[in-house]
Amino acid sequence: MRKIYSRIESIAGNVITVRAQGVRYGHLAEVVSRQGKTLAEVIRLDGDLVALQVYGGTRGISTGDEVRFLGHPMQVSFSDNLLGRIFDGSGRPRDNGPDLVDELIEIGGPSVNPAKRIIPRNMIRTGIPMIDVFNTLVESQKLPIFSVSGEPYNQLLARIALQAEADVIILGGIGLKYDDYLFFRNTLEEGGALSRTIFFVHTASDPVVEALLVPDISLAVAERFALKGRRVLVLLTDMTNFADALKEIAITMEQVPSNRGYPGDLYSQLAARYEKAVDFEGAGSITILAVTTMPGDDVTHPIPDNTGYITEGQFYLRNGRIEPFGSLSRLKQLVNKNTREDHRAIMDGMIKLYAAYKETLEKKAMGFRMSEWDNKLLTYGQLFERELMDLSVNIPLEKALDKGWQILAECFTPEETGLRSDLVRTFWPKKQEVAHGQDQAHQE
Repeated sequence: MRKIYSRIESIAGNVITVRAQGVRYGHLAEVVSRQGKTLAEVIRLDGDLVALQVYGGTRGISTGDEVRFLGHPMQVSFSDNLLGRIFDGSGRPRDNGPDLVDELIEIGGPSVNPAKRIIPRNMIRTGIPMIDVFNTLVESQKLPIFSVSGEPYNQLLARIALQAEADVIILGGIGLKYDDYLFFRNTLEEGGALSRTIFFVHTASDPVVEALLVPDISLAVAERFALKGRRVLVLLTDMTNFADALKEIAITMEQVPSNRGYPGDLYSQLAARYEKAVDFEGAGSITILAVTTMPGDDVTHPIPDNTGYITEGQFYLRNGRIEPFGSLSRLKQLVNKNTREDHRAIMDGMIKLYAAYKETLEKKAMGFRMSEWDNKLLTYGQLFERELMDLSVNIPLEKALDKGWQILAECFTPEETGLRSDLVRTFWPKKQEVAHGQDQAHQE
């Protein structure tokens, strides 16, 4: 039976307080005002004082309005009918399609029991060499993309959504600019990937409290698809907006602030979402790739700092490229041993030579005379950046490995690369292949 109360004790920001009995944390209520009906969630209990976070904002709500407790947490419909659809942060259609009300599931449930998890073992191919070759994305992994505002992180996510080897793509937008929302929608539509994609989007103009729902609603749906045997890739942008929404609510609730004003439970709030990444034995998997924009490019900021302790590595997006230094996939060793025998050697060898190229750039900037070896490194670094690091490069893993050998052969002798002689005998390009590669480079 629904409990109905017609006296609101206080209104602060998007939070209202009522006196009620028998109410649980996380349960929903319906607030009925002259503006219509809006949902609210119980976020604090203090004796009989119940604080509720109003999803649609408190504008137009007065102390005499009705509050009806529904007796259950936030729910979302789950079925294959979700595929190809676009919803807002609370699961309402944004694409003018019909409301979905069948087979409702609760959001924000616990993470999977660690005893039920299996060791990740499958690679997710993306067609992006800086991921596939150097920091392989592994099924059931949780990885952030650390970036700053202005970098093409949404374009990168859209490419991954189009090309990643996954059965279902769930795209969760938090605080998106409307232009970015349209970009995602149009890109996925034109690329033919919308039919396997579900989009939950909270724009910057929507109520801030709905930003908190996007990760939970995305991951609840992902978990059900995974249990049905689907490989699900969840793409979230931007988790900094999620954390800022947590901060805003905490300030309204007069919680004691922690580092830089963020709530003291920021770590556990982030971990509760990221830990939903899992590979089920005998079923599907959930892989999470989430953008975290770093204010002032500061990796010690509370959001990236806490995120780094939870996730299995990170991608650094700087100057429009995934940087090889700092970027890390801690699970890549589980899968790159099974791709091609030269994968690990190319990965390590090319990064080692790229580090030497960076040192040579510093020497050149300081006016040192360039040796023959330095000139080789300078040629190598420019080729590596243009033909593998550039995000416009779109080739399968095997072609990327072949391209790596070709770049090495254009710049060095086999002995100078430090690669194993058995691999050199098998994969070192023939002279005509190297010449062809040089012609292509000149034409570009």
